[in-house]
Amino acid sequence: MTLPIGAYVVEIRTGRVARVMGHEGPYVQIRPLGGGREWDVEPEEVREATSAERLSAATAHVNARSRGEVP
Repeated sequence: MTLPIGAYVVEIRTGRVARVMGHEGPYVQIRPLGGGREWDVEPEEVREATSAERLSAATAHVNARSRGEVP
């Protein structure tokens, strides 16, 4: 399964929600929801995020930003 660019995914090992930014060789390049550095993962190491996971991650980021923990 090839995940489209812009799809929301969960890295299975860490549980982090991220967005697909591209594909490089056999890897999927993903970036955290709030921005930051991309990293490469094997396609088997990610799955599509549910709506609830996506909403929860976005809410957590907004809350952290309001507390001044992230820019």
